Amino acid sequence: MTYIITQSCVDLLDKTCIEECPVDCIYEGERMMYIHPDECVDCGACEPVCPVEAIYYEDDVPAQLKDYYRVNVDFFQNIGSPGGASRVGKIHGDHPLVASLPPQPH
Repeated sequence: MTYIITQSCVDLLDKTCIEECPVDCIYEGERMMYIHPDECVDCGACEPVCPVEAIYYEDDVPAQLKDYYRVNVDFFQNIGSPGGASRVGKIHGDHPLVASLPPQPH
């Protein structure tokens, strides 16, 4: 199991979650943050600090946002498991679902 970042993060990129993550598993894409499912240790430190409540435990993702499980998993298909977001820096791209969204007001 893992935590999932959902649509509320798109075009916000607050990054408070990164500062709270003890294992450096939250990666920055162009338009949103992504949690690496194999690197996340399910500590939950990121969830309460998200200013827009975009982070959910996998089993608690609302039905209308369930696609974001695949968004977070698929984002890492070509990247693999680098062993920490700080090693990689910003990834210049997004999952196709996120890339196709219109600008999100915040």
